[in-house]
Amino acid sequence: MKANVRSIRKQRQYSEEFKKRIVGDFESGKYSVCQLEKLHGVRNGTIYSWIHKFSTFNEQGFRIVEMKDSSNKKMKELEARVKELESTVGRKQIMIDYLEKMMEIAKDELDIDIKKNFGTPQSTGSGKTNKK
Repeated sequence: MKANVRSIRKQRQYSEEFKKRIVGDFESGKYSVCQLEKLHGVRNGTIYSWIHKFSTFNEQGFRIVEMKDSSNKKMKELEARVKELESTVGRKQIMIDYLEKMMEIAKDELDIDIKKNFGTPQSTGSGKTNKK
């Protein structure tokens, strides 16, 4: 005798607030559809349907499609830019350290205080000039 077995369909129910938040993240440019898919465990087809339904930029006759290659390319470009900026900051920090060391040497060996000395009196200027 066969048991009456029915398969249980596992379907998640998402709140409208959650869907709008996902669409908002996509529209703001924080995340791509692929990133949202991995982050929240929601299929990209579902996310695209939410974008179609809740997007503020949605116009009739237009379809939003994001290519995986473009998002990967964008990530690589941003990583390269971060690397470039980090190297620039590193070079600037080396220059700052070098100049501070030179000021220290000038003070110790040559008795020249390059840094602003607050103990010196103000200049009185060249005096008043008569206008003709």
